[in-house]
Amino acid sequence: MDTTTKFYQPRHPEDSPFFKVLEANFDTFEVNFPTLFQAKYGFWRPVIRKSLEKFMRCGDLREGFAIVRCKDCGDEKFVAFSCKQRSCCPSCDKKRSIILGRRLTTEIIQPVAHRQWVFTIPKRLRIYYRMDRRLLGKLSRCAYETMRELFRSETASDTVLPGMFSAIQSFGDLLNFHPHIHSIVTEGAYTDDDKFIPRPYVNLRTALTIWENNVCDMMLREEKISQEVVNQIKSQKHSGFSIDNSVRISTGDNDGIHRLAEYIARSPLSLARMISVDPDGSVVYRASNKSCVPYPAMGDDTFKTGVKRNFQAFKPLDFLAEVTQHIPNKGEHQIRFYGRYSNKGRGYRQKKADELAELNRLLDIRHRVEEIKVRSKFKLYWAAMIRLIFEVDPLKCQKCGGDMKIVGFIDSEAKARDILKSSGLWRDRKTRLPPKALSPPQKQVNSPIVIESTKPEEFGDFIPDYDVCEVSEWTE
Repeated sequence: MDTTTKFYQPRHPEDSPFFKVLEANFDTFEVNFPTLFQAKYGFWRPVIRKSLEKFMRCGDLREGFAIVRCKDCGDEKFVAFSCKQRSCCPSCDKKRSIILGRRLTTEIIQPVAHRQWVFTIPKRLRIYYRMDRRLLGKLSRCAYETMRELFRSETASDTVLPGMFSAIQSFGDLLNFHPHIHSIVTEGAYTDDDKFIPRPYVNLRTALTIWENNVCDMMLREEKISQEVVNQIKSQKHSGFSIDNSVRISTGDNDGIHRLAEYIARSPLSLARMISVDPDGSVVYRASNKSCVPYPAMGDDTFKTGVKRNFQAFKPLDFLAEVTQHIPNKGEHQIRFYGRYSNKGRGYRQKKADELAELNRLLDIRHRVEEIKVRSKFKLYWAAMIRLIFEVDPLKCQKCGGDMKIVGFIDSEAKARDILKSSGLWRDRKTRLPPKALSPPQKQVNSPIVIESTKPEEFGDFIPDYDVCEVSEWTE
């Protein structure tokens, strides 16, 4: 047996800093939410407790597991079940983003060049999306309508459709609420007869105007803002609306599509960026930029562009409030497909291909194309996911190096307790302290590495670097 072989070691979620903060403070957070946070974050949503309770059982052998046995030496190990929750479990979010990337590259993305488009809105409008989460889906639709109108103006055709995949992100770099849309869009559009018209260069100023008009019109229809507010926004030199399409993926670059899909469908919370948790539960959270920015002296040019913070210190309840505001409601889809990539469009093209294949078969054409096989739904199993993420084979026996296979499942806590106790793996559950009633406001954490601001949301933008979720596939 090769001694240099790496073996998979199961994770222990209860040892993560987020789990510890949650275990010690969640009950107090829920009890005090109406008093401390309701004015800023809206009413308490039951999905928060449901999702976090499932997260606290994610990877817990006491909740059930699969038994994996080596066929050569008979050695066994246990694999815990996952919680499959969105935007609160980094592990399950990572799994969904990988599956999404594979699905895009194997089933959906056409062999043409693509660009990443990022659509953002003014800070003064963000509060409406926090209080009424239905608007997030409408915002995604506005992004698609912007791309459709843009390509139709660029091609002088009223029927062309781009292919577009969008992910709704509600978070900024320091967990602040920052609703925006990340999209992967074809670098051009398709005609009714499936001809692709490439458009590598488009007028970004035109796109920004269309985006601004679409969002303002939607907000007016929803009666969230008045025409006076719209006029104020449009009269400003910098309205707060922005579009970026600087990231390009060339034709055939499936790895690039996969990486980009993982980035835009990532979890709001990164455990690696929770750099410290104090005994009282206070959290220091790092931004994506690790370098520390010194405070500028008077007259320094950095005042012109503003000083970006790369750390934020939170009291424990404030940290939970920031994290939980990004948990979507049940049925609130975060991944959407439009135009050429919509369910309707792909289903229609598949039906036409099947009819053509059947016609060729009936006519017995000598050199007909191979009959189209029924596509099975892509599924990555646990072992395949581990190989993709950690580059180790979890079904490789640590004793003899042989192949292991799943031989059974335990889904009863009583049975799991008996097996784990006999194996010496049982861990007693910690008793959670009763919640405490607190009075607002909580004091700010004083930290020498934090540049305090009275408006944390002003620093929410981040530089692009990377559930599948429940998928809502909009049609043209």
